[in-house]
Amino acid sequence: MPSALTYPGVYIEEIPSGVHTIIGVATSITAFLGRAISGPPNNPTMINSFADFERQFGGLGIDFPMSYSVRDFYVNGGSQAIIVRLYKAKDGGSGIKRLTVNGLKLDSVNPGAWANTLAVTADQNEITDEVAKRYGLAKSDLFNLTVSQTVPGQDQPVVLERLTNLSFKQDDGLPAMARARRVDRVLQQSSQYVRFTATKPDGKLDLPNSNPGASSPAPPAAPPPAPPVAPPVAPAGGAGGTAADQTGDDGQALDSTAFKSGLSALDTADLFNLLCIPPDTRGGDTGADVYQAAMAYCKARRAMLIVDPPASWNSAATAKAGFGNAQSGQGNLALPGDGARNAAVYFPRVIQPDPLSQGQLDTFVPCGIVAGLMAATDAQRGVWKAPAGLASGLVGIAGLQVKLTDGDSGTLNPLGINCLRAFPIVGAVIWGARTARGADLLADEYKYVPVRRLALFIEESLFRGTQWVVFEPNDEPLWSQIRLNVGAFMHNLFVQGAFQGQTPAAAYFVKCDKDTTTQNDIDRGIVNIIVGFAPLKPAEFVVIKIQQIAGNILT
Repeated sequence: MPSALTYPGVYIEEIPSGVHTIIGVATSITAFLGRAISGPPNNPTMINSFADFERQFGGLGIDFPMSYSVRDFYVNGGSQAIIVRLYKAKDGGSGIKRLTVNGLKLDSVNPGAWANTLAVTADQNEITDEVAKRYGLAKSDLFNLTVSQTVPGQDQPVVLERLTNLSFKQDDGLPAMARARRVDRVLQQSSQYVRFTATKPDGKLDLPNSNPGASSPAPPAAPPPAPPVAPPVAPAGGAGGTAADQTGDDGQALDSTAFKSGLSALDTADLFNLLCIPPDTRGGDTGADVYQAAMAYCKARRAMLIVDPPASWNSAATAKAGFGNAQSGQGNLALPGDGARNAAVYFPRVIQPDPLSQGQLDTFVPCGIVAGLMAATDAQRGVWKAPAGLASGLVGIAGLQVKLTDGDSGTLNPLGINCLRAFPIVGAVIWGARTARGADLLADEYKYVPVRRLALFIEESLFRGTQWVVFEPNDEPLWSQIRLNVGAFMHNLFVQGAFQGQTPAAAYFVKCDKDTTTQNDIDRGIVNIIVGFAPLKPAEFVVIKIQQIAGNILT
């Protein structure tokens, strides 16, 4: 009620409804780990299209299998992806392109041979006294930088960016606008290609024509003259070229440590649902130890790991032998333990034309294709629909490395290996929907991919949607609000067809009362919420029984 009733009249008071709407999280944000042409190393970056990938990570690279998997993801219906570019520097190097322009020392923004085609020029074109006056500087204090790139087959370099009205002045007594145009700050904030790197051993800036000793916010009474150094830029109207310096490189092949550092980098990503780790080299394999670490990480993050088949799996027999016994950890791609519920294996590899090799056919891993089809299925039907069947056609491929038969599927499917099959008319499709714990022998409750993904979706959504409960008074009013809000979320899924059952009572339940939360729990600050659901399981085997109707022999 109002804090004080002081005068006769009508008082208005808003009463909280107790409604805290739980929003379902995304279901198909896919994280990719691997090398790329360019881009920030070990920094998860969200992209929304392959054009984004081309702009930020350089696009397709013939020596970077991850780039092909990202392309496959978007060709097959993917939407959002998180890219973690992995980079392992060569011994004694950094992979950074280092260049000098009229005494100005610059580094490429990230490592890679891509930067070796960069060129930077400096000039004072179009700088007027009026412009300098606006910044509180002299005309001679300002210059421009142009970053360009040499493109094969073109006579003139392509201009990538032009940064104007830069300055070396770093006196703290200068106007704010002048300090904002300091070359290191502008490059840090605005340039996508280069950074200023001329610093002293103590980490402070070492800028020509500057007053590094000034630290007071007010200008000194008699600033010391600038040291006699050559001007950093060409005279007005002229241009300064780039001096040759250290070259960039693409580093060396990744090892298990590099891949695992990429998993650690994903800690800063808010959410991802699928994880793809293509092999580091074309025709190579992702190590079993990397997959096992990734599987454990996916279990902790409530995500699914899409596992590619090793290159040695060139037949159904080698795949069966190589997968081994998931429970005992045998085989060259064993995924033991309950964590295998968060992994799914797809076999075989696919054959695609390579645009970087004049369309020649080559073999690629299928993880990007599978992730894209999962995203497309989620958008069209929901996360509870198995990403498999005749509607799950593989787009952008010319064939499969191994042509599997019904007998082959009958051998691999009971082990938990999802087959990619080619059928007449419809082409290649995903023909399996089991997790790595999907072996018939294990009889795991999360045998099927859609069941596991639906459970992960509900877990993540409720985890995020019930944060408001923390520190609320732990009694029946809170419990009733929990039942109301969680029940509304589950009922919405029921209406969409996510559960078995004709009625809500048969499809799901939400319990939070004195039976789930005892007085001892209350004394320890615990509230227990039990949510149950009846998942839809895919019609993996369709049995049609045909009976002949006997004629009426009595007539």
